[in-house]
Amino acid sequence: MASYDSQNLLPGTGGAGGRINGGNISVVSSRSGATPASHNETEKVPFLEKMEPVRLTPAWEEHNLPNDELNFRGMTMERAKMETNPPKDKLRLVFLTLMIHGIGTLMPWNMFITAKSYFVDYKLSQNYTGVELEYGTYFLAYVGFASQVPNLLFNWLNIFMNLGGNLTKRIVYSILIEVIVFVVTVVLAMINSSEWPGAFFWITMTTVVILNMAGGIYQNTVYGMAAKLPFKYTGAVVLGSNISGTFASIISILSSQFASSVRTAAIYYFITAMFVLLLCFDTYFALPLNKFYRYHELLKEKEIESNQRANVGARPPYWTIFKQAFPQLFNVFFVFFITLAVFPAVHSDIKRSDGDFIIDDELFVSICCFLTFNVCAMLGSLLTSWVTWPKPKYLVWPVLLRAAFLPLFLFCNYQPLNIARVLPVYINHDWVYWGIAIVMAFSSGYFSSLGMMYAPQSVEPQYAMTAGMFAAAMLITGIFTGILFSMVFPLVVQYNFLEWLH
Repeated sequence: MASYDSQNLLPGTGGAGGRINGGNISVVSSRSGATPASHNETEKVPFLEKMEPVRLTPAWEEHNLPNDELNFRGMTMERAKMETNPPKDKLRLVFLTLMIHGIGTLMPWNMFITAKSYFVDYKLSQNYTGVELEYGTYFLAYVGFASQVPNLLFNWLNIFMNLGGNLTKRIVYSILIEVIVFVVTVVLAMINSSEWPGAFFWITMTTVVILNMAGGIYQNTVYGMAAKLPFKYTGAVVLGSNISGTFASIISILSSQFASSVRTAAIYYFITAMFVLLLCFDTYFALPLNKFYRYHELLKEKEIESNQRANVGARPPYWTIFKQAFPQLFNVFFVFFITLAVFPAVHSDIKRSDGDFIIDDELFVSICCFLTFNVCAMLGSLLTSWVTWPKPKYLVWPVLLRAAFLPLFLFCNYQPLNIARVLPVYINHDWVYWGIAIVMAFSSGYFSSLGMMYAPQSVEPQYAMTAGMFAAAMLITGIFTGILFSMVFPLVVQYNFLEWLH
């Protein structure tokens, strides 16, 4: 065993006396036999001459190891503190912010369908224009088609093409375009369009198309953003979209009751939508300032880096993601297909059967259709914050059972405009109709929220955002196909198809 006197404290040092040369230091006892000459030469060298600056970095930096390998990439004191003590969503600010964005995503759609009486009974009515027009008969179907075609197209394209640039540009530009379109809508409400009802109709349809082109990108981006967070935050967006309808219904009722005219009510109504969108604009910029949101963004970045480091820049395996998430994507699609097949086109044309019913004709559609649907869908969506039953594997069964609502609504007192109904009315009790409407709406909110929350969980963590965007696109696909299917019902009730079965 080598003696203590002959050991070097640092590797690579020579065996000749205490020497400082090129930053290498060796300490050897004089008993090791160093000659006096070498000792004198060492003492003649100035202590700081030729000495490199003291290195305060660890030894691994000398070997230029990559940051990824060292796991210190982008590390700051704040990030280190967040990793050791994960922040919480204080006051549920992030949940509420995403809920507000959920309100904003469906605000344009809800505002236009809830304003049916403004368009059909006022701007396009014979009393206002002096001529009988066919625009009113299928107005909601036209609005649905003009809304959902661009929404559907841009939702799907946004998954693969990242339309509009980065996250901030997509959300900011989309909201600004929607605000501008609502300004145009308010101006149209202010001016007299009785001499050009056809032009008014097509200008309105054009604004609806532009509104939903921007809305498609906005909605898809918000769902992708929520997918970075725990799954209940996707539920917050769905909850917000259901609150959006409730909000639109309440504003419609209040504006019609307290405004001096239909035109004034419409102006207040659409201006309210602008303020909601501006609130979404402001709250988006508050998200990056929240520690909870930043922490989950950091986690998502680390997941992506760790799983894709060997494949930098590779496109996500879209087909694989779609197949893995398909059971939940189908659930989302079918829930919205059934819902939009009956709401609002069929639902809003069901008339009061009992003259003594507690809600009069003036408010029957506003309360029993729009307000009931939106409040109950909101409550159903809210329930998923505490209850998540059935589990993903079994969700498809209650979703398929909702198909029963299609004949049930046809059997109610459904009286489409300018259509002579031949099919008998089998459900002529308003309370029974209202109960069916409540169950349909509640199940729509509940099952759609479950499907949207389960979808990002059905794939690997690094693909959760893409799965969330697929779910949003399937949501719009369900809405679009449901609206198209609803155009069949006015034709169905012109015939008593039950007689054919006998």
